[in-house]
Amino acid sequence: MAAETALLTDAQRDALLALARQAAARAARGETDDGPGAPPDGLDRLGAAFVTLRVGGALRGCIGTFESRDPLWHTVHEMAVAAATRDPRFPRLGVADVDALGVDISVLAPARRVSDPTEIEIGRHGLEIRKGLRRGLLLPQVATDHGLDRETFLAETCRKAGLPTRAWREADTEVWCFEAEVFGDIEA
Repeated sequence: MAAETALLTDAQRDALLALARQAAARAARGETDDGPGAPPDGLDRLGAAFVTLRVGGALRGCIGTFESRDPLWHTVHEMAVAAATRDPRFPRLGVADVDALGVDISVLAPARRVSDPTEIEIGRHGLEIRKGLRRGLLLPQVATDHGLDRETFLAETCRKAGLPTRAWREADTEVWCFEAEVFGDIEA
Protein backbone atom coordinates (compact mmCIF):
# COMPACT_ATOMS: atom_id res chain seq x y z
CA MET A 1 0.00 0.00 0.00
CA ALA A 2 1.34 3.43 -0.81
CA ALA A 3 0.21 6.98 -1.06
CA GLU A 4 -0.57 7.99 -4.65
CA THR A 5 2.76 9.78 -4.96
CA ALA A 6 5.72 7.99 -3.38
CA LEU A 7 7.25 10.02 -0.60
CA LEU A 8 10.54 8.13 -0.53
CA THR A 9 13.11 6.67 -2.88
CA ASP A 10 14.06 2.98 -2.71
CA ALA A 11 17.36 3.95 -1.05
CA GLN A 12 15.52 5.98 1.60
CA ARG A 13 13.11 3.12 2.30
CA ASP A 14 16.03 0.71 2.63
CA ALA A 15 17.86 3.08 5.00
CA LEU A 16 14.76 3.53 7.18
CA LEU A 17 14.14 -0.22 7.33
CA ALA A 18 17.76 -0.91 8.31
CA LEU A 19 17.56 1.81 10.96
CA ALA A 20 14.29 0.47 12.44
CA ARG A 21 15.51 -3.14 12.39
CA GLN A 22 18.78 -2.20 14.10
CA ALA A 23 17.06 0.00 16.71
CA ALA A 24 14.49 -2.69 17.58
CA ALA A 25 17.16 -5.42 17.75
CA ARG A 26 19.40 -3.29 20.01
CA ALA A 27 16.44 -2.60 22.29
CA ALA A 28 15.56 -6.32 22.39
CA ARG A 29 19.14 -7.14 23.41
CA GLY A 30 19.12 -4.38 26.04
CA GLU A 31 22.03 -2.57 24.39
CA THR A 32 22.71 1.11 24.96
CA ASP A 33 21.34 3.23 22.15
CA ASP A 34 23.21 6.39 21.22
CA GLY A 35 20.49 7.52 18.80
CA PRO A 36 20.19 7.17 15.06
CA GLY A 37 23.15 9.27 14.00
CA ALA A 38 23.09 11.67 11.08
CA PRO A 39 20.28 11.15 8.57
CA PRO A 40 20.94 10.31 4.93
CA ASP A 41 19.89 12.85 2.29
CA GLY A 42 16.20 13.59 2.33
CA LEU A 43 15.47 11.92 5.66
CA ASP A 44 16.16 15.03 7.70
CA ARG A 45 12.74 16.48 6.73
CA LEU A 46 9.96 16.43 9.31
CA GLY A 47 7.86 13.29 9.14
CA ALA A 48 5.19 11.27 10.91
CA ALA A 49 5.52 7.49 10.94
CA PHE A 50 4.49 4.24 12.59
CA VAL A 51 6.74 1.22 13.03
CA THR A 52 5.11 -2.21 13.21
CA LEU A 53 7.04 -5.21 14.52
CA ARG A 54 6.14 -8.86 14.11
CA VAL A 55 7.85 -11.94 15.43
CA GLY A 56 7.23 -15.07 13.42
CA GLY A 57 4.39 -13.23 11.65
CA ALA A 58 2.57 -12.32 14.90
CA LEU A 59 2.11 -8.67 15.82
CA ARG A 60 4.45 -7.70 18.67
CA GLY A 61 4.38 -3.92 18.61
CA CYS A 62 3.12 -0.94 16.68
CA ILE A 63 3.80 2.60 17.80
CA GLY A 64 3.99 5.83 15.91
CA THR A 65 3.21 9.48 15.77
CA PHE A 66 0.62 11.31 13.75
CA GLU A 67 2.44 14.61 14.03
CA SER A 68 5.52 15.66 12.07
CA ARG A 69 7.58 17.17 14.89
CA ASP A 70 10.99 15.60 14.27
CA PRO A 71 13.06 14.57 11.27
CA LEU A 72 11.70 11.35 9.75
CA TRP A 73 15.05 9.65 10.49
CA HIS A 74 14.69 10.34 14.22
CA THR A 75 10.97 9.55 14.25
CA VAL A 76 11.47 6.07 12.77
CA HIS A 77 14.30 5.34 15.20
CA GLU A 78 12.26 6.45 18.21
CA MET A 79 9.13 4.55 17.11
CA ALA A 80 11.11 1.34 16.47
CA VAL A 81 12.53 1.45 20.00
CA ALA A 82 9.09 2.24 21.42
CA ALA A 83 7.41 -0.58 19.47
CA ALA A 84 10.04 -3.02 20.78
CA THR A 85 9.84 -1.89 24.39
CA ARG A 86 6.73 0.14 25.21
CA ASP A 87 3.68 -1.15 23.37
CA PRO A 88 1.42 -1.90 26.38
CA ARG A 89 -0.37 -4.70 24.51
CA PHE A 90 2.72 -6.91 24.29
CA PRO A 91 5.70 -8.05 26.31
CA ARG A 92 8.96 -6.31 25.51
CA LEU A 93 10.92 -7.92 22.64
CA GLY A 94 13.69 -10.23 23.80
CA VAL A 95 16.92 -11.57 22.36
CA ALA A 96 15.16 -14.73 21.15
CA ASP A 97 12.80 -12.59 19.03
CA VAL A 98 15.46 -10.85 16.95
CA ASP A 99 16.03 -13.62 14.36
CA ALA A 100 12.31 -13.82 13.51
CA LEU A 101 11.73 -10.04 13.55
CA GLY A 102 9.73 -8.45 10.74
CA VAL A 103 9.60 -4.67 10.35
CA ASP A 104 7.02 -2.55 8.55
CA ILE A 105 7.09 1.25 8.34
CA SER A 106 4.17 3.51 7.52
CA VAL A 107 5.18 7.06 6.59
CA LEU A 108 2.12 9.26 6.89
CA ALA A 109 1.07 11.95 4.47
CA PRO A 110 -0.67 15.03 5.90
CA ALA A 111 -4.20 14.38 7.15
CA ARG A 112 -7.37 16.17 6.15
CA ARG A 113 -10.65 16.47 7.99
CA VAL A 114 -13.51 14.42 6.55
CA SER A 115 -16.90 16.09 6.22
CA ASP A 116 -18.66 13.11 4.65
CA PRO A 117 -17.74 9.50 5.52
CA THR A 118 -18.19 8.48 1.88
CA GLU A 119 -14.89 10.34 1.23
CA ILE A 120 -13.06 7.51 3.05
CA GLU A 121 -11.62 4.89 0.71
CA ILE A 122 -10.83 1.49 2.19
CA GLY A 123 -7.31 0.47 1.21
CA ARG A 124 -6.26 4.06 0.63
CA HIS A 125 -7.05 5.98 3.81
CA GLY A 126 -6.16 5.56 7.44
CA LEU A 127 -8.36 7.20 10.05
CA GLU A 128 -8.01 9.29 13.14
CA ILE A 129 -11.01 10.03 15.36
CA ARG A 130 -10.83 12.99 17.77
CA LYS A 131 -13.35 13.87 20.46
CA GLY A 132 -12.38 15.97 23.43
CA LEU A 133 -9.15 14.56 24.81
CA ARG A 134 -9.68 11.18 23.16
CA ARG A 135 -7.91 10.19 19.95
CA GLY A 136 -7.71 6.92 18.10
CA LEU A 137 -5.83 6.09 14.91
CA LEU A 138 -5.84 3.10 12.59
CA LEU A 139 -3.45 2.78 9.66
CA PRO A 140 -4.83 2.22 6.13
CA GLN A 141 -3.72 -1.42 6.06
CA VAL A 142 -5.81 -2.28 9.14
CA ALA A 143 -9.05 -2.09 7.16
CA THR A 144 -7.78 -4.29 4.34
CA ASP A 145 -5.96 -6.74 6.65
CA HIS A 146 -9.16 -7.31 8.63
CA GLY A 147 -11.70 -7.02 5.81
CA LEU A 148 -13.41 -3.98 7.32
CA ASP A 149 -16.00 -1.96 5.48
CA ARG A 150 -16.14 1.84 5.91
CA GLU A 151 -18.58 1.88 8.86
CA THR A 152 -16.77 -0.89 10.71
CA PHE A 153 -13.45 0.90 10.13
CA LEU A 154 -14.93 4.07 11.63
CA ALA A 155 -16.38 2.10 14.56
CA GLU A 156 -13.06 0.35 15.26
CA THR A 157 -11.23 3.68 15.17
CA CYS A 158 -13.73 5.01 17.74
CA ARG A 159 -13.12 1.93 19.88
CA LYS A 160 -9.36 2.57 19.65
CA ALA A 161 -10.04 6.11 20.97
CA GLY A 162 -12.00 4.67 23.90
CA LEU A 163 -15.26 6.02 22.50
CA PRO A 164 -18.58 4.33 21.76
CA THR A 165 -18.46 2.75 18.30
CA ARG A 166 -21.08 5.17 16.93
CA ALA A 167 -19.27 8.30 18.18
CA TRP A 168 -18.06 9.08 14.64
CA ARG A 169 -21.64 10.08 13.83
CA GLU A 170 -21.73 12.79 16.53
CA ALA A 171 -21.29 16.45 15.53
CA ASP A 172 -18.53 17.08 18.09
CA THR A 173 -16.41 14.16 16.84
CA GLU A 174 -13.75 14.94 14.25
CA VAL A 175 -12.92 12.36 11.59
CA TRP A 176 -9.60 12.75 9.79
CA CYS A 177 -8.19 10.63 6.97
CA PHE A 178 -4.66 10.27 5.65
CA GLU A 179 -2.64 8.18 3.24
CA ALA A 180 0.54 6.33 4.10
CA GLU A 181 3.48 4.90 2.24
CA VAL A 182 3.84 1.41 3.71
CA PHE A 183 6.90 -0.74 3.13
CA GLY A 184 8.96 -3.45 4.77
CA ASP A 185 9.07 -7.16 5.51
CA ILE A 186 5.38 -7.51 6.28
CA GLU A 187 3.54 -5.40 3.73
CA ALA A 188 -0.21 -5.81 3.68
